[in-house]
Amino acid sequence: MPTPVSAPGAPAAIGPYSHAMRAGNLLFCSGQTPIDPTTGRMIEGDVSAMTRRVLANLSEVLAAAGCSLHDVVKTTVFLRDMADFQAMNAVYAEVFGDHRPARSTIAVRSNPLDAPVEIECIAEIPPAP
Repeated sequence: MPTPVSAPGAPAAIGPYSHAMRAGNLLFCSGQTPIDPTTGRMIEGDVSAMTRRVLANLSEVLAAAGCSLHDVVKTTVFLRDMADFQAMNAVYAEVFGDHRPARSTIAVRSNPLDAPVEIECIAEIPPAP
């Protein structure tokens, strides 16, 4: 049976959903937006800064399940404006480094809080030591 994962270091969910769900050795992470977890507000700045915040939030969700970005096997990036693709992609490449999970990038008309970028992922949970 799937198990919900709550990440104390990530922004609180803004709806009736879990930060992530664990199903076997897979972790399905809900989309993260550029919300500062300490203020509960979207950060200010360009899409590069916002992508960094999104990936930091996603890292907190992964960590709550014993994972890291290096355990991610698939991401989906939602951009409000495809003109932001290069800026998002540069930060994404920097943060993920040599790890290259499968990825889809989709232009959306809007998303929660009208965030310019949102990222969700699927990760493989490493076996316990």
